[in-house]
Amino acid sequence: MTGPASVVLAGRHVRLEPLTLAHAAGLAAAGAGDRSTFGLTSVPDGENSAVAYIAALLADAGGGSVLPFATVLPDGEVVGATRFLDLQYWPLGDARPAGVPVVAEIGGTWLAPKAQRTAVNTEAKLLLLTHAFEAWRVRRVSLKTDARNGRSRAAIERLGARFDGVLRAHSPAADGGLRDTAFFSILDTEWPSVRAGLRTRLR
Repeated sequence: MTGPASVVLAGRHVRLEPLTLAHAAGLAAAGAGDRSTFGLTSVPDGENSAVAYIAALLADAGGGSVLPFATVLPDGEVVGATRFLDLQYWPLGDARPAGVPVVAEIGGTWLAPKAQRTAVNTEAKLLLLTHAFEAWRVRRVSLKTDARNGRSRAAIERLGARFDGVLRAHSPAADGGLRDTAFFSILDTEWPSVRAGLRTRLR
């Protein structure tokens, strides 16, 4: 399956660039220092780890299931990463071009401590959701997190996503073992109100 075309998504506070190996040093720097704020999220630890992290995502991107981004400040500093994942394709009778998904997930998001609790994450989510709903015209965007990660769950709810439930023993946890996963979603019919809420938060 050929995935969607790479794209740069840019706003006032953040630019999402297609992830490449050239971002490895920047990701390593963003993941250095106090790692306690990353909680239950997988974050590269050092440049070798960042190279392996990027290579794995690029392999998934080649299969059409993932579209990864580096999260970059206007001054060019890399402060984290995010991605579209679990891209799904099926015919809807709406002349959808090849390589354009019907549903998508946003996830794998992490930010350096300096970029947390700033406008960066809000605007990044607005850029990703706008692309998904208005360029791809997806029917649903999913978001999920470790059910134990209260901070992440609250952030997803602030976006305007609806809580769908918890799938028990769903996937490997970042700290070992199996995690229960909390699922959220936004439907295309809900997007206008979600978009308005995100724009208000940015203002």
